[in-house]
Formats: sequence, structure tokens, C-alpha cells
Amino acid sequence: MGKTGKNTVDLNSPTEVKQAVAFEELDPAAQPADAEEKKKEEPPDRGSWKGKFDFLLSCVGYAIGLGNVWRFPYLCGKNGGGAFLIPYFLTLVFAGIPLFFLETSLGQFTSVGGLGVWRLMPMMKGVGLASVVLSFWLNIYYIIIIAWALYYLFNSFGSELPWQSCDNPWNTEKCFCNYSLTDTTNLTSAVTEFWERNMHQLTDGLEEPGEVRWPLVGTLALAWVLVYFSIWKGVEWTGKVVYFSATYPYVMLFILFFRGVTLPGAVDGILFYITPDFNKLTRSEVWLDAATQIFFSYGLGLGSLIALGSYNTYNNDVYRDSIIVCIINSCTSMFAGFVIFSIVGFMSHITKKPVKELAASGPGLAFLAYPQAVTQLPMSSLWAILFFSMLMMLGLDSQFCTVEGFVTALMDEYPLVLRKRKKIFILLVCLVSFVIGISNVTQGGLYVFKLFDYYSASGMCLLYLVFFETVSISWFYGADRFYDNIEDMIGYRPCGWWKLCWKFFTPLICLGVFTFSAVEMTPLTLGKYVYPLWGQVIGWFMALSSMILVPGYFLFMFCVTKGNIKQRWRKMTTSSEDQKPSEREEFGHAGGVGEAPV
Repeated sequence: MGKTGKNTVDLNSPTEVKQAVAFEELDPAAQPADAEEKKKEEPPDRGSWKGKFDFLLSCVGYAIGLGNVWRFPYLCGKNGGGAFLIPYFLTLVFAGIPLFFLETSLGQFTSVGGLGVWRLMPMMKGVGLASVVLSFWLNIYYIIIIAWALYYLFNSFGSELPWQSCDNPWNTEKCFCNYSLTDTTNLTSAVTEFWERNMHQLTDGLEEPGEVRWPLVGTLALAWVLVYFSIWKGVEWTGKVVYFSATYPYVMLFILFFRGVTLPGAVDGILFYITPDFNKLTRSEVWLDAATQIFFSYGLGLGSLIALGSYNTYNNDVYRDSIIVCIINSCTSMFAGFVIFSIVGFMSHITKKPVKELAASGPGLAFLAYPQAVTQLPMSSLWAILFFSMLMMLGLDSQFCTVEGFVTALMDEYPLVLRKRKKIFILLVCLVSFVIGISNVTQGGLYVFKLFDYYSASGMCLLYLVFFETVSISWFYGADRFYDNIEDMIGYRPCGWWKLCWKFFTPLICLGVFTFSAVEMTPLTLGKYVYPLWGQVIGWFMALSSMILVPGYFLFMFCVTKGNIKQRWRKMTTSSEDQKPSEREEFGHAGGVGEAPV
């Protein structure tokens, strides 16, 4: 049940809420022409989830991405095996779950995207603007990984994998494909040569962009087509897509798991993965890795979770859904570790090298270590197809949910202009992102990709935004006040632990990890190549393009708001729900609440 002003109206959905009008405002003598004109000005309905599991599966698809498969297992093995789970789960409970719950419930409460939600605290709208910029950068380069996966997938359809031998035109005299060789110091594996000399045709640095790699442009275009047709009809359509895109990777993971554990040497790899080394917990980088993994894998700070939550009905149990998604996410990460390290153990058995030496992270795992392993298996093409199709789907639903978050934020900000032209607007967003993304698929595109990855949507930017997001709601808007809003939505008051996290633990963790990241930040490198100063300047421009908007918008609003300092502060911290009903249509269900804390 929602509340509007002083009058209580029974409401079942956000759509009904927005149509509720206080009876005092109804004028029986109103002109029909005026009513008709007002009706014409109303924006089209923004839609909502239709199926029972649409929101849940969308969150699962969004949060469970490439990082769960290629980053968590590596971090676990590197940082003390089973002992790494201690800092990981502590960060999850103190920051991951509280933030996930905060963002999804914010979206459900306001029924608007990542920009409109800051009508709760107008002076902090810069956080919403920054998240839009951050998701824009992420949309451009994250999809490049999907384009790579598609390239490998298409090259897997054949009797022999192209990276299986050294008899190809792109191979050099230093190529080797016999992985039982003990000394490979001056040699290059067939897998590495396919990655560098076939797919990328890699140049010597950022200053040598080279020619456009048209096969990668084709796979990038295909990836954007898949994204477009996943979200073009709105959330009702996306809710159907996620039933396949979110579940397919699990089918592949189980198949690869059962194949992996039956391979010789798999036990050694799994033991390396789970055997605890508690001595490593004394190292600060282990705790830093745990925190950054939580923030990366849960997709926090981008506004996408707010957007996904905004399509819920007002009384959906968002608290229950958030806990379920977080449990699924972390369990998937741990299960993926068994899949990956069973294969790494097998490669250790083949190459006679220690597991520690073969463990890899990121693109190195997906496009070098795993392709190398499948060449040693019978029916290697089949296992390559299964792996790269899984990789493609893992990236795809994370990508289209991020694009959905970006699109929703802008459409809710300008509903009259953009909602009527939703398909055209989404097409334009995809087209612009595709054109800018071509810079990542030239012969020097890998250097550009690394620049985007290191700066534009880096851990520092995310931690910075999440810190201000948490402080804005817990301190400026009021944690107790937001808990009242949540209770009004779901019908009961959640555990007080999350409120405690929002106010103290989560901001402190964000601030601590941000400080460590800033102190330990080093100039960007790729292998032995050190990025030039002008390249790093471009990187910092991308990073600051989002971060500067938080203080920038605050100063802008302070300057344009009329009155003395106290009056300005009051206006800047007064939620739209505190204004008279005619000025807060989007928050009609929020109910009569007290004045914003000053």
C-alpha cells in the first residue's frame, strides 16, 4: 500500500501510483480540453517485469559475468586458496550485499532510473550523472571481449582448431605446439601466435594504431546486434531473453566441470585452488583483491541495478531477491573455480610445470590458457565451441543489462522525448558505441582496450561513486527514513545489520580500498610495453570525466539555487517527495514523510 500526501489510496503497481491524484486537486469544472491536453502530455508507460522470475534472472545475468569465471578463481588460487574466502565473504557481508540491496531497493522505491532516483537528494545528482558516464565508457569496451569470444567461436567450427598447429600462414619459426617441451624460453606457443598475429595482428604500441581488423569489426557489429535485439522492445521482452541468456552459461559450466574433473591432473589443480594458506592473509593486497572482486563482480555503482529494480512492482520483496542473487553470484564464482582449476591441473600434468605457474587471469585465461588446454583433448573443437559460447553468453547479458541501465536513466530523465522513440534511441546508443568501439579493434586496438579497462571504468572510479552513493542515502537522506520506505514496500522491516553497514562499514571499506588503490596505482603497461605519457593523460581524462561530476554538480546546484546559504542547503537536500503532490508525480507512492535532514 502506498501513500500520497495526506490521502491514502490502495495501490498495486507503480503505474497505478503515478495515476493517483489527491481528491482535493480535482476540479469538477475543469475544461475537457484541458484534461485532453494534459493527457497528451503524459509520457508513454515505461513498462514493468511481467514474469515472476524476470527481475531475479536479469540480476543474475547482469551480476554473473566474465569476472566470475576468469578473475575469481585466479585470485583465490593466488591469495591462499580457501583462506581467500575469509576476506571475500567478509567484504561480501560488509559491503557487497548491503550495496546490492541498496541499489535495487532504490530503483524499486522510486520507479525511475539512475538519474531520476536522485530526486531523493537533489544535490547528489552528480552521482547519477557520473554513473551514466561510467556505464557509457563500459558499454564501449566491455563488448570487445564478446567480439573476441565470437571470433574464437567461429574459428572453432572445423575439424582442427587454427591454434592447434604451427602450419598456418601467421605462424613464425619460433612457434611450438608440443606443450611437453621443458625449455620454451625463446619459443612462442601456437595459441599465443593466434592471439597476437592472427586475431589482433598486434602492432608495437599505442602510437601505432595500424589498420582496422575487419573480421573483428564484423564480430563487434554482431555483438551489438545481439544486444540491440535483447532490449529493443523493453523490459517485457528482456524478461524473456534472460531465461535463456542467464541459464545457458550454467549448463555449459556443468558440462565443462564434469569433463574437467575426469582429466588426469585435475585433482592437483583443484587442491591448489582450495588448500588454505592462512599466512597470506597478513598481506594487504589479499584483502584489496577480495574487495575489488566484490565491487567488480556485483556490477555496483553503474546504475544498472537501480534500473532493473525500477521495473519491479512496488510491493515486490526486493530484500529477498537481493539476498538470493548475491548467494547465487558467490556460489557461481566458487563453482567456476573448480571448472577452471581442473583444466589448469590437466595442463600442469601435460607440461610438467607447477599449477601456480600456469594459473592465469582475465583474457590470458580465456584466450590463451583454456584454448591451449582444449588442444590436448579429444574432440577439441567441441570443447572450444562450448567454452566460447559460454563466454559469449556470460558477457552478453551483463552487457545488455548495462546498456539497459544507461538507456533507462536517460529515458526517465526525458520521458516525453525519448520513450516515444525508444527503439530509435536504443539503436542510436548502440550505433554510437559501436563506432567509438572500432578504435579497440584495429591492429593496435588491444592497447586502446587496456587503456579503457585500466582508467575509464576502473576500480577507483567505481569505489568513488559507490562511496558517495552510500553516504548520500544513509546520512543525507537518512538510513532510518529509507528503512521506513523499504518497510512500506515489502511489508516488513529488514535486518538492522544492512542499515549499520550503509552508515558505517560500507563507506569505510570503500574509502579504504579507494585509498589503497590510489597509493598503489602504477603507470599502465601491457607486457613489456609502457604506455606513453600522452596515453596516460587520455586515460586520466576518461577516469575524471565521471568522477568530477559529483563535486561539479554540487557546486553548480549551489550556485544556481537562490537564497542564503541555509536556504540553499535546505533546497538542495529536500527530496521531491517532500514537495507538494503536483510537483512530485514520480514519487506519488512515497508517502508523507518528514522534512529532509538539514
